[in-house]
Amino acid sequence: MESVSAVVSEELRVEKIRDGTVIDHIDAGTALAVLRILGITGREGYVVSLLMNVSSKKLGKKDMVKVEGRELSPTEVQEIALVAPNATINIIRNFKVLRKERVKPPDLVKDLLKCPNPACVTNSPEPVKAVFHVEVSDGVTLRCYHCGILMEKEDILKQF
Repeated sequence: MESVSAVVSEELRVEKIRDGTVIDHIDAGTALAVLRILGITGREGYVVSLLMNVSSKKLGKKDMVKVEGRELSPTEVQEIALVAPNATINIIRNFKVLRKERVKPPDLVKDLLKCPNPACVTNSPEPVKAVFHVEVSDGVTLRCYHCGILMEKEDILKQF
């Protein structure tokens, strides 16, 4: 019997976009939360490319989202930073990267998320808005300003 060795070339092919936004280096398994933050359901008419759990030299595995014809607001970028603190935002114009920036979590998150502590004053009938201090180390953790409870990534993801 003859031994035949075949070389298999695996290549990831994703079409370039003319104009829009590429969100790269999203933590693996988090791209769907990014789409929820952006309010993308598939019915808006944008061409969206979604890659999940692809190989990454930096992260091991990563997700990526490409949205044609749409740029992100500063608020959306800050919200993405809460669930994907390693993400980069690439603004594409005429098939070229016009601007590339890393996301940066805000110092405070006000009235966006709900405190998971049922005894927190923000969950009472009192008109007190939820405020969280953002702590960044290995990931993003939110600390409630009012009761001190910590919200980890999984708790944050549940609210988007």
